[in-house]
Amino acid sequence: MGSASWAIDIDRDDITQARLIEEAAAPLAPGQVRVHVDSYAMTANNITYAVFGKPAGLFGNDQGYWDFFAKPGEAGRLPVWGFATVTESAAEGVSVGDRLYGYYPMASDAVLTVGKAGPGGFIDITPRRTTLPPIYNQYQRIDALADYRAADHDYWPVFRPLFLTGWLIADQFEDEGDYGVQQILIASASSKTAIGLGFALKQRADRPETIGLTSAANVESLAAQGIYDRVISYDQIMTLNAATPAALVDMAGNGAVTRVVHSHFGNQLQASIIVGKSHWDAQADVEGLPGPERQGFFAPGRSQKRIADWGGAVFGQKIAEAWLAFMDVAPRLAAIDKRRGGPAALEAYHEMLSGRADAKAGIVVEP
Repeated sequence: MGSASWAIDIDRDDITQARLIEEAAAPLAPGQVRVHVDSYAMTANNITYAVFGKPAGLFGNDQGYWDFFAKPGEAGRLPVWGFATVTESAAEGVSVGDRLYGYYPMASDAVLTVGKAGPGGFIDITPRRTTLPPIYNQYQRIDALADYRAADHDYWPVFRPLFLTGWLIADQFEDEGDYGVQQILIASASSKTAIGLGFALKQRADRPETIGLTSAANVESLAAQGIYDRVISYDQIMTLNAATPAALVDMAGNGAVTRVVHSHFGNQLQASIIVGKSHWDAQADVEGLPGPERQGFFAPGRSQKRIADWGGAVFGQKIAEAWLAFMDVAPRLAAIDKRRGGPAALEAYHEMLSGRADAKAGIVVEP
């Protein structure tokens, strides 16, 4: 498609149907800016966004993830995390050349509506976005990010939102007295969110044992990373002591694994938390499970609770400290795999959707 602006349209009813399109640049309205997306990550988290693109109750209203970048009736535009540079501005307080970290559509360019512009960045106030979780609408100036280091640039879109989710899950466990358990089972343990959770839990001196659950082929390499106290394969779950109080954190919505854990531990399973749905095509198989009712974890809600508890400055400081510690080990956990251009972006999406993506790689698309 050459240098023309492009975007990827996804069928809202069948997320396997995606196509690359050219997109003409519409004139900006007052208060808007146009940005060129410099780079973004493609992770399993984005597949969760696609699965919950249509309203699913996550936001407490009749909106889903498609509502960030597409009007009702339009093809879906998948949200991604990344960096962009302002190329045109009709908004006070935002200039051409400003570099931003935030939430963008899977496209080469995007139009944002600026509100509350300041030294740290701004929020998008496109009307349909104002009723969606605020954490997704914040655009931060790179120069104002206290925990940004140039050497970590490519790891920001790959790990930052996923690490934050993992850190927030760990915070919830500590806040809830670890649900009274002695072991935390983390399914899809090679996922980046799981690694963030394992890393955050490991920073605590007094905590339950962490057990990463993964496929047999991944056990040895994942154990070598030292993120979890133990790593076992899914077919070894039944070897765990069923009398030891446990909690399950399911990162991918794999119903078969959930059933095995619930059946094995029964009433000794004190909490069962589902985080993502990257295994979008897996049979749910969750009817009549023994043990606790599964509970969903929603990172934006947890973030808003902690900002209310601690204040925004303290929340940001805690995240920054945890992030910088994690960045000291991130390069050995994932190699950056860069893709360039629209066709490569479309292939990366299909690769992640089909489960073919290498968990040990961090896919970064440069439009």
